[in-house]
Formats: sequence, C-alpha cells, structure tokens
Amino acid sequence: MNEKDLQTQIHRFLGGQKNIRLFRNQVGTYKLQDGRVVSSGLAKGSADLIGWKTVEITPDMVGKKLAVFTSVEIKTPTGRVSPEQSNWLKQVSDGGGISLIARSVEEAKQIV
Repeated sequence: MNEKDLQTQIHRFLGGQKNIRLFRNQVGTYKLQDGRVVSSGLAKGSADLIGWKTVEITPDMVGKKLAVFTSVEIKTPTGRVSPEQSNWLKQVSDGGGISLIARSVEEAKQIV
C-alpha cells in the first residue's frame, strides 16, 4: 500500500472518532504559470494530519473540555521520517500536544 492510500485509511478511521478532528496538511511550494511561488501547509516537516483531540479536564480543573493539538505523520512500513519531521513531532510533544508516526491504522488507534 502506498502512503497516500494509507493516509486516506487512517484519516477516515480517526475522522470517525467523535473526539478527534484532523485535517490534511499539504506542505509544499508551487510555481504558478506567471512565475509567482505559492507555499502551502504549516511548515517544512509538519505532519500529514493535524488538528485536535478533545479531552476532558479532571474535576479539579472544573471539568471543562480541552482541545489538545494533534499531529500524525503517515509513513509506509519502509518510509523514513526526515529530520524536519522528527523535529516537528518532538516540538508538538514537548509542547503538550499529541504526536505520532502511524504506519498502519492499528498504530493510529493509539491516539483514540
């Protein structure tokens, strides 16, 4: 299975969870016909799927819900994570977010 098909499967599975909302983060630079350059996505190395997981805060914090930034990098079983991607995932995790490299739907289930 290629990375695009795997990403679609994982996105569909995680999108079916009521407490998770993820979006495709298409990172790239494109040259338009008139020569202008357009960049898309958050940043070089940012994950394929980004969004949030809603979690409930403990009663000592008034029982409010909180959206926790979530970042999922999709890789095939043999795909390699770039240094920029590793750094992105570490920064998300160090900042209190959820970050994950998913090589299958089963691995993606870790964040549910």
